[in-house]
Amino acid sequence: MTDSWVNPAGRTGSDLHLDLNLDPAGGGSRRAVLGRALREAIREGRLAPGTRLPPYRSLAADLGLARNTVAETYAELVAEGWLVARQGSGTRVAPRARPAASPRVPKPVPTRPEPPAHDLRQGLPDVSSFPRTAWLAAARRALNAAPHEAFGPGDPRGRPELRRALAGYLSRVRGVRASPETIVVCSGFAHALRLLFGGKVLRGPLAVESYGLPFHRSVLEAARVRTVPLTLDGHGARTAELPTLKGVRAALLTPAHQFPTGGPLHPERRAAAVDWARAGGGVLLEDDYDGEFRYDREPVGAVQGLDPQHVVYLGSLSKSLSPALRLGWMVLPDHLVEPVLRVKGEREAWAGVTDQLTLADLIESGHYDRHIRRTRQRYRDRRDRLVELLARRAPHIAPTGIAAGLHAVLDLPPGTERSVVKAAAWQRIAVDGLAGFRHPDATMPARDGLVVGYAAPPDHGFGAALDALCRILPPPPDGS
Repeated sequence: MTDSWVNPAGRTGSDLHLDLNLDPAGGGSRRAVLGRALREAIREGRLAPGTRLPPYRSLAADLGLARNTVAETYAELVAEGWLVARQGSGTRVAPRARPAASPRVPKPVPTRPEPPAHDLRQGLPDVSSFPRTAWLAAARRALNAAPHEAFGPGDPRGRPELRRALAGYLSRVRGVRASPETIVVCSGFAHALRLLFGGKVLRGPLAVESYGLPFHRSVLEAARVRTVPLTLDGHGARTAELPTLKGVRAALLTPAHQFPTGGPLHPERRAAAVDWARAGGGVLLEDDYDGEFRYDREPVGAVQGLDPQHVVYLGSLSKSLSPALRLGWMVLPDHLVEPVLRVKGEREAWAGVTDQLTLADLIESGHYDRHIRRTRQRYRDRRDRLVELLARRAPHIAPTGIAAGLHAVLDLPPGTERSVVKAAAWQRIAVDGLAGFRHPDATMPARDGLVVGYAAPPDHGFGAALDALCRILPPPPDGS
């Protein structure tokens, strides 16, 4: 190997002329200054891999430094991997010490879309109503009372404290027939679908309502489950169609409040769905996504109460507390508990123990019920403001599905939905068109409409959000 020598002052014979920039401005001792200069020269490629450095005595003399200073600097850079020293070969730049790659023009970082001026999307609760004080107090009590084993590997069924609390609450509030042994905690409704269908506990095809959440259909598609739409009308899904669907042994329904069109499933259709499941050994999946929020009628109990061995009851905290908590539950028929646990695995990998313990305390202490009562009244007041404003400014637009939940559907004149959604985007109003929830294979007539969530806007901006919504609605047919 041909030697090339560092020649800091041009006095030592060499085929490499390089001045080290000993800049004391960076601070530190003389050794630190020399170390920085050598690293920089290697990093920039001025000292190529394999280059032989002069003996430390020569470099010390050229730079006017003590020989110990140079020797210690060499030793430090050898230890760091910048240099290598071998007997009889001197000190060289390490082969792996590559110069920095030439700077590339960074790709532009994608900018986040501008947040909406008014957020009227469905499915979002009022995040400002989260009961921080009650949650914090419940967390303290729960942590103080928790046994040591709670902080070991998690039980895939979920903490027993939470399962006991849920069994009592769901029985009292929703008419669910549950025991702690039939409840499995999960991280939300989508996670439950992945466990049930992705894990092959249940198999498709699956009957679903003609209007529903596209995200849920995408979860099922990822699990290679074909969905078959059921016709909807003013009484909910036409469950009499279930026996006519070839190969279908499971159905996903939103009986308490059809999503997103609104309205409970008619009692005769609830009974027909249960009879179908019993007769063919099928399973109903009951999505009780906003079961606590009823305004103008008595709460409709869960279908699961009619036949716990043929209904999987599914719930979560996404509407009642916060989607950020990622806590949900399944109340399972006895024969599905073990298959679901096998899919989950031996340890809980999704729902944190501390949140489970806190929720259990929040329920047992009564604070969860109080929170539901407060938010129910708050959402009812917002619903009333929406209905009253529409009656004044857009009486030709009929809101439907308003007896419960956190959203309303505004029926639009045929052929106007697309233009209204486009106008909303121009005005930075986040709102969903009804067409986006329609199953691609649905055969029932399509409706034009907006799905308007009234829970998410902050109190100070709610009036402005409703005013902006009214401005984008189409005028009455007569132009008045």
